[in-house]
Amino acid sequence: MPFKKGDFLLIDYVARVSETGEVFDTTIEEVARKEGIYREGTLYEPMLVVIGEGWILKALDEKLIDLELGKKATIEIPPEKAFGERDPNKIRLYPLRKLRAQGITPQVGMQVQVDGRLATVRTVGSGRVLLDFNPPLAGKTLIYEVTVQKKLSTTMEKILSLIHRRIPQVEQEKFKVTIRKNKVSIEIPEEAFYIEGLQVAKRGIFLDITKFFPEKTTVTFTETFKKQVEEAPSSGEHRESREHSG
Repeated sequence: MPFKKGDFLLIDYVARVSETGEVFDTTIEEVARKEGIYREGTLYEPMLVVIGEGWILKALDEKLIDLELGKKATIEIPPEKAFGERDPNKIRLYPLRKLRAQGITPQVGMQVQVDGRLATVRTVGSGRVLLDFNPPLAGKTLIYEVTVQKKLSTTMEKILSLIHRRIPQVEQEKFKVTIRKNKVSIEIPEEAFYIEGLQVAKRGIFLDITKFFPEKTTVTFTETFKKQVEEAPSSGEHRESREHSG
């Protein structure tokens, strides 16, 4: 077997509904634009997957060990291994006035939040709306075209990819990482200083690193603010370091 559980892979995929051929997800920007599902602000690039970690559908995760590097494979996933069978009990009539009271003008196919749950509008009548609380892909057979673009081999590659997974807005090359026996030091680039949720991302990076590399017990994050001086070199440099230990 070319791959095994715990391997770090970068994969590209195109995911379709078997019954209609409709593409509902992809990592490839060109495909997303062509299929009309491109979302502004979404990063289209090969996705990091660690085999066996459940970061993707279990049925897809289990098939990765059989794939070959750089070779496109087609994987079919039946409903029971994807989003389950459709449950007729999850389809209900709902008063139209209640939706309008929430500022919703329902249209067939749109998704609405009702009683804290997501539903798809199936029909709109004069006074009532048929809502389907099944997941949109319930009852569907899914087809994934998957290509393993790269297998990450070095600790540095893996740690940089874990950082990028948590802070995708900034190129991973901009993070300066130093790896020692039981410690990892990460210099955060200025572009990442004010990203919303940065502290949560840093905590996640720490948990990821110590999980996949148990010998690393300390992760230090450094953020350096430099005063811009036009002529003389800066002497007023403020350095801020935060440390998570586990």
